[in-house]
Amino acid sequence: MRRIITTTFVSLDGVMQAPGGPEEDRSDGFPYGGWTAGVDFWDQVASATMGAIMSQPFELLLGRRTYDIFASYWPTATADLDVAVPFNATVKYVVSHQALELNWHNSKLITGDVVSRIQHLKSMDGPDLWVHGSGNLVQTLLAHDLIDRMLVWTFPVTVGTGRRLFADGTQPRTLRLVESQVTTTGVIIATYEPAGELRVGTIGA
Repeated sequence: MRRIITTTFVSLDGVMQAPGGPEEDRSDGFPYGGWTAGVDFWDQVASATMGAIMSQPFELLLGRRTYDIFASYWPTATADLDVAVPFNATVKYVVSHQALELNWHNSKLITGDVVSRIQHLKSMDGPDLWVHGSGNLVQTLLAHDLIDRMLVWTFPVTVGTGRRLFADGTQPRTLRLVESQVTTTGVIIATYEPAGELRVGTIGA
């Protein structure tokens, strides 16, 4: 069975909405799009981590909004070819509750009973399924325990408002830290795997 792996940029206060630019996601009047871009947070550690992701076989599992953003940029990108080339070549599964015309090469629609279809997709032979961004899709995956690994990139900023990675309705769970790095600019890149139900107790008991 292949894994579903998410990679998410979040602020210190947990916001994941529109990290890359003002036009990514203005829903609910979000005024801070591009909150990772105001300071140059990217360094050799971040580049090496993203390069490692791009160097392995993968397919993409994307929500509708993230797919639209990616499809408008990567097919004609002339920079960042280490990302553009694998993104353009690989299979892209797009989760949507409505029919869509998908023009980006190798794109396939997942609609209807999306949870069952994603479960079936996981059971098939193939490379791991990577989820980038895709906030609504991530909430669905979390609610149904479909995520096998989470890469959380925590940037040293607070946003104060916006959609959060762990939103209302997140299942109470324990996670295990399997790897972590800190960039020279203060971005914490932490990799987690599920470790079962949340266990509670009393400190010192």
